[in-house]
Amino acid sequence: MEEKEFQRLALNELPAVFRLAYHLAAKRHEVDDLVQETYLHALKASATFQLADHGMRPWLFKILRNVINEHYGKQQREAKLAVNAHEPVADDGQPGISEVPSLAEVNWDQVDERLKHAIDELPLNLKTVFLLSAVEGLRYREIAEVIGAPVGTVMSRLFRAREMLSVRLATLAGEQGLVRREEVSNDEMKPRT
Repeated sequence: MEEKEFQRLALNELPAVFRLAYHLAAKRHEVDDLVQETYLHALKASATFQLADHGMRPWLFKILRNVINEHYGKQQREAKLAVNAHEPVADDGQPGISEVPSLAEVNWDQVDERLKHAIDELPLNLKTVFLLSAVEGLRYREIAEVIGAPVGTVMSRLFRAREMLSVRLATLAGEQGLVRREEVSNDEMKPRT
């Protein structure tokens, strides 16, 4: 691929890379640096990029993930990711089943602050998968490539993220008086294990 074509494709994905970096960065003032570092790594590796093997967006997201991991270091990464060593990783061979439609066309600036806050409270490994699916519209196998995990792990993390958000939003709805407390049963208030 010619350098100009590569640059055009990469720059077309800049808003998506920035958006993901914004949501994953521990500190908002680090977003520009993370995105810049991502694009520097991408330019250095441009000769090895094959559009047929990867989409530009998943490839850049994978680089961003690596940049974030490098940036925050091993100790912080382990604490933030809170990876569950017993997480199921079975791949049923059916990627893409039950995928939700993309919310990528939604103007993130108009999303309710309570929802944004609930998403920000998710553990980083769950938040990453949720944002890649719901906001960026990536398919399970693309997310698996970005995070370097099996499709089954993506499905498990996405399920847990949605479940945690559901519980948190039900709690908020009860607190705001949007639903009666009785409608949000104790069973719904507890995360499933």
